[in-house]
Amino acid sequence: MTTSDDVFTEESAQPSVRAVALSHLSVELGHLYMDDFVQGPERLREHFRRVAPWLPPALGRLAAARPRVSTCFLIDDYFTRFSTPCEVVPALVDAAAEHGLTIDYVARESGCARVGDLDLAAVVQAHIVDEPPAGATGGRPPTSVSGWLTNGERSPATAAAAMSAPREWLPPRENAVRNHSIFVDVELWSEEDGVRLWSCPFLAAVWQLQRLGLLRHRGEPVAEPVPVAAPEALPADWDAMPAVVRLNPKAQPFRAYRTFSVLDRRFLTIEHAVRTILGQIAVNPRVAVQVLDRAAAEGLDLPAEPVERISYVFD
Repeated sequence: MTTSDDVFTEESAQPSVRAVALSHLSVELGHLYMDDFVQGPERLREHFRRVAPWLPPALGRLAAARPRVSTCFLIDDYFTRFSTPCEVVPALVDAAAEHGLTIDYVARESGCARVGDLDLAAVVQAHIVDEPPAGATGGRPPTSVSGWLTNGERSPATAAAAMSAPREWLPPRENAVRNHSIFVDVELWSEEDGVRLWSCPFLAAVWQLQRLGLLRHRGEPVAEPVPVAAPEALPADWDAMPAVVRLNPKAQPFRAYRTFSVLDRRFLTIEHAVRTILGQIAVNPRVAVQVLDRAAAEGLDLPAEPVERISYVFD
């Protein structure tokens, strides 16, 4: 039986899982950090100038005759707080419009950690399934204890006990190795004075699950987009802003069968970590089947593994 705070779904005795509206593609037009914003409007315009050329080829790959596409943008209000929503979001919208881009939805990175009273990141973390390497002895604590997730086996420590011979060095090894290993060890959180700080890769993994329509709490979607009349109407405090806001009243659904993100090259290692994390998160079959069945009803060939529905451009 699943726990009461299950983020994906509940057993048959619990409320049914509510479906969410799905676009064919969710296009992420970028992330915004304080360092970007403080450089001024020209930095934002330069960002969207680089993003705009990548959209036509991405849309051209969609198989649907009349594709549903929505755009989104993620703002870091988790690691640093800067300016205010009613100043930052209008600046983003204006800079994007100068290059023919419309931002349909804006999300706060803090909304990937907590939504209201729901500790979203902690609940998603509870769905991580450790992938022990062949021959594992249990010497490494599980992810739920260590806060570290890996795609293979670490190189063992070479220090030897007193009066014993040094241990032979062995390299780390990827579990699903193909010729040569690409070993990844990801820190999911750190703690100081009992306060947990979630890592950027883990929050980005929650963000991808959200965009793919795979998050539920007690059968209900998490962080439904809240419409706003205009970007300038957003509150002056980040905590008062909903986790996801809809800026465009004509926007297609926020969540989608597939996601596409146009990101700066600095995010390459982060997204490699994101894919490693998503490969070890157990999405409840009822939610997974719900999405796959709907895709099949639309004549879409959707990969069974959520991580394979994600694509990127790093510019």
